[in-house]
Amino acid sequence: MKFGRKFLLLGILILSFSIWLQACGTGNSSNGSSGSKDKLIVATDATYAPMEYMDDEGKIVGIDIDIVKAIAEAAGFEVEFKNYGWEPLFAAVENGEVDFAVSSITIDPDREKTFDFSDPYFVANQLILVPEDTDIESFEDLKDKKVSVQINTTGHKVVKGLLGNTSLDIVATETMPLAITEMLNGNADAAVGDNSVVLEYVKNNPNVELKTIEDASFEKEYYGLMVQKGNNEVVDLLNEGIKKIKEDGTLKKITGLDIE
Repeated sequence: MKFGRKFLLLGILILSFSIWLQACGTGNSSNGSSGSKDKLIVATDATYAPMEYMDDEGKIVGIDIDIVKAIAEAAGFEVEFKNYGWEPLFAAVENGEVDFAVSSITIDPDREKTFDFSDPYFVANQLILVPEDTDIESFEDLKDKKVSVQINTTGHKVVKGLLGNTSLDIVATETMPLAITEMLNGNADAAVGDNSVVLEYVKNNPNVELKTIEDASFEKEYYGLMVQKGNNEVVDLLNEGIKKIKEDGTLKKITGLDIE
């Protein structure tokens, strides 16, 4: 029995030493012990072409995705994108389930109460989409109309400002394509959304008789990368990358825009 115990104890010691060695060889790659980069997990809503969407092979692609990849390359980290959907991605960031989110997210005071944001990387504005034969000519003309929007977007916010927070004339959907579909099906008189997405839909559907309306009341909006409140380390890392791709012209090459 004593002989067996000695071998058992020796085996435990060897196993413990092996586990300790493995532990010493792991850890955050940012400490320089490894040639690999840190990987940050990124939530998105891949239904928002051309900003973020799924290609024919099921990969998440788009302008936002290209921008984040450029930021990551410039700042020296890797990224993994996960398609959460619009509403769930906010909870994922707030709970620390992901490191940040990119999904054409406008920086606004209400969101800044709950989240931190990177510096702006894209400028946009709202656009009205209507059937070609409509009598709607401005945002004010929507006062007595039904309007479809993507829920909890800035488009939803501006329409609530016009029609009221609890208006039954607001048709709020999970995605912008669904909001446009509601209008096409006659369940809304107009759809309101970010200009990049609305224009992309019009471009890809030339046989659908639609027109877009710009309105002077729509202010410019600035997209930012959304981070868990207080996570300054990630914000600083993202801002480092954004600064570099602004300075070297990469951001303008991707977007075609000058972003201050």
